[in-house]
Amino acid sequence: MKKKLVSVLMCMAMGATLLAGCGSEEAADSSNTTAADAADADTAADSEAADASDAADAADAADGDVIKIGFAQVGHESDWRTASTNSAQSIFSAENGYDLQFVDCDQDSAVQLEAVRGFIEQDVDYIIIDPIVSTGWDTVLTECEEAGIPVIVIDRTIDDSDKYISWVGSNFKNEGLAAGEWLKAYTDAKGISDVNVLVIEGTTGASAQIGRTDGFKEIADANGWNILDSQTGDFTQAGGQEVMESYIKSYEGQFNVVVCQNDNEAFGAMDAMKAAGISYGVDGDVILISFDACTAGLEYVMSGDINADFECNPLAAPFVEDVIQQLESGSTPDKEVYMVEHWYVNEDILSSITVNGEEQELTVVTQEIVDAQY
Repeated sequence: MKKKLVSVLMCMAMGATLLAGCGSEEAADSSNTTAADAADADTAADSEAADASDAADAADAADGDVIKIGFAQVGHESDWRTASTNSAQSIFSAENGYDLQFVDCDQDSAVQLEAVRGFIEQDVDYIIIDPIVSTGWDTVLTECEEAGIPVIVIDRTIDDSDKYISWVGSNFKNEGLAAGEWLKAYTDAKGISDVNVLVIEGTTGASAQIGRTDGFKEIADANGWNILDSQTGDFTQAGGQEVMESYIKSYEGQFNVVVCQNDNEAFGAMDAMKAAGISYGVDGDVILISFDACTAGLEYVMSGDINADFECNPLAAPFVEDVIQQLESGSTPDKEVYMVEHWYVNEDILSSITVNGEEQELTVVTQEIVDAQY
């Protein structure tokens, strides 16, 4: 909008100059215009041009070169999601030169699609999407492309369209692989040969759910572990508790590992096991694995209630801002931007694990690490 206004004002200034020049020529031909009159006309034209320039500067000042961003967030189902939202609202603030239009889609894919269409109608400069599910996006992303609005995808992935500038997030399958490799090394170190697993998955169809499930299952299958059941807890504490309560009734005494695909599900599973008198964590009857590594999750790792927690960094906004600044400067950002993440454990019996042939460090949680976490 600012650029269009400046162009119009400058055209007005040029038009005024041309009209002044034509009037001077006609007056000279009729011998009715003196040199002083012509000078006055030039001065008037210069004044109008200056006024137009001042108006353009005023428009710039009023607009402040503000970058308008629309962000369609998954919802508010977890501590991780809250941290993701807070990161975006902090980075894309008015003080930093942004106008952030934020929509909490509350886990509703239809709402999220309409939110994106709303951003198109608002003619924002950029759209950020954390997709609730990974498919069903091609039509609306085509609409964004036709409107000339770059799209940046964060966290979860979009599988049925490539009409976005960059994706910023985590390698979810790598997280699942890391959890599996850690469990293999840990059970070997503890002398546990019989591994019977219950999995509480995230929201069905979410790329985090798909990647973590596939990665862990790959290691489980390779080692002959028994995955007794795998059901969704929708990445919520209530969902994790409900699924775990059902598991306890169906598989009483049959399981010794519970894998929760985020911290909030783990908190719910802990509540259910505690109520049923089942011990878990370090020195418990059940090994408890989680993902995300939020502050509360790491507190439970440090206390020994959760054995291992595989980080999924929610603070994507600084990386997204870097993508936007590259676009603003005319550069081409990477299609995929991976964030730095860590694998957290309670015990120091293992210093590292090997994932896809690469040695990766394990971090024993301390109070200093908890205090520094999101």
